[in-house]
Amino acid sequence: MRTGSEPATARSALRLRFWLSLWGVLWAGFGTTVFSLVERPGWAAACGVLFVVAAVDLVIVAHHIRQGPHWQPGRDIPPYEPDHGGRRRGR
Repeated sequence: MRTGSEPATARSALRLRFWLSLWGVLWAGFGTTVFSLVERPGWAAACGVLFVVAAVDLVIVAHHIRQGPHWQPGRDIPPYEPDHGGRRRGR
């Protein structure tokens, strides 16, 4: 259920996503290189596609982190009130 305050209080694990994307770029690059060297073009292509996807995600996440609090709210922004299912009592 949407409460209307999500944009102001939303949290995003951009730093975690950054490190996971970096890890994916490294492993996919390694896989592309190794599979190319052992002449497995199908696996090399699959790792190459994964490399491109992870690299694009890494660039997007880095851009969002550089945009500042709009995308990465600080610790002073409280988390949103979770949905308790249905309408609130007393309204």
